[in-house]
Amino acid sequence: MTHDPIALTTALLSADSVTPARGQVFDILEAMLVPLGFAVDRFVAGEAPDGPVENLLATRGEGGTHLAFAGHLDVVPPGTGWTSAPFAPEIRGDHLYGRGAVDMKGAIGAFVAACADPQPRGTLSLIITGDEEGPATFGTPALIDRMAARGIAPDLCIVGEPTSVDRLGDMMKIGRRGSVNIWITVPGRQGHVAYPHLADNPIPRLVAILAEIDSIALDHGTDWFQPSNIEVTDITVGNPATNVIPAQASARISIRFNDLHRGAELGALIKGLVHRHAPEASVVARVSGEAFLTQPGRLSTIVADSVEAHTGVRPALSTSGGTSDARFLAKLCPVVEFGLCNATMHKLDEAVAVADLVTLRAIYADIIRRTLG
Repeated sequence: MTHDPIALTTALLSADSVTPARGQVFDILEAMLVPLGFAVDRFVAGEAPDGPVENLLATRGEGGTHLAFAGHLDVVPPGTGWTSAPFAPEIRGDHLYGRGAVDMKGAIGAFVAACADPQPRGTLSLIITGDEEGPATFGTPALIDRMAARGIAPDLCIVGEPTSVDRLGDMMKIGRRGSVNIWITVPGRQGHVAYPHLADNPIPRLVAILAEIDSIALDHGTDWFQPSNIEVTDITVGNPATNVIPAQASARISIRFNDLHRGAELGALIKGLVHRHAPEASVVARVSGEAFLTQPGRLSTIVADSVEAHTGVRPALSTSGGTSDARFLAKLCPVVEFGLCNATMHKLDEAVAVADLVTLRAIYADIIRRTLG
């Protein structure tokens, strides 16, 4: 197997791996890793509706500092309208096209290529899931459980998400905001609009609830995080009749929050507010991730130094964007996210600059040397 990041990425892109990914794409990755001396542990976790999910844990070396690279082989559905087939990778001009090119098979290909260089010492591992783009219930959390059962504990972790914005190396992530979605259902009593005294319209109460929620300012941000925000993402009554007062009205809100808050506390805050207006209302909160921050230190300095050495750019330290699997891995050790430019992620004709793959391979190899050397 070649150690060229372009060839490795192309091989991964050739496998249809819409989330949750299983089978062929993991076969391809395993075939890359075994010749490099990695012991590969593949397993399937979970059942429907959120599973089964395939995961891969690969390790090489023992003792010393343990550096882990984490990523995902699953991709979002490609949609229609691609210039070339989404799972038939093609180089056109100076870009390699295919679903997952930047999010994030390109980073995996670059890191595997970097692993072809001699490992100075210590332990190196890859933590690869087939479900990051989906519910993620049986993806990285299951890998963490597997690692715990085997006594594997990384000291530092790089997540290969596409963090760069305008050019490779201009941004890395040292944290992410948390996320909680909340479903609110206000009950009423159905009746004829001409006889409102015989009914109970839930809509005015829901409107009052949402107005109060919209007025909340959770915080003003921190040194590393933007202010937390609450957004109403759905309002549903489902009443086809013009002369009927509905029996219930529902809404959904989404909160993205910084490290001043915890998901359960925000759920309790909204529940208390709702019940002041409608004591019988149902409030269901689901936390998809807590906020985390890796304070600038050894790991972020190593990554920034390696990026600057190969690009001439010192990456900005950021906590912007949505959630990633780093939210789970941050419970184990310091985590930094660094990868390709994100301009085409999840879009038609997703593509990575061929030159960026070559440079990213050099950056990852440099990080390995600086960490384990």
